[in-house]
Amino acid sequence: MGIKKGTKLTDTPKSVLYQVRVDEETDRKAKEVCKVENISKSEVVRQGIELKYQGLEENRK
Repeated sequence: MGIKKGTKLTDTPKSVLYQVRVDEETDRKAKEVCKVENISKSEVVRQGIELKYQGLEENRK
């Protein structure tokens, strides 16, 4: 099938799908972050995981 016209090429393709359930308050917070930072919910989740992972690395030192 190949790459579709207009598809953005990336060094880190996103091939894993996460599905999560959140309450309405968490969804409201995520949407607010998206609005203020002009990013997607997926990017909010990726950044949150990265922050938690960095905290783990700091605790291991």
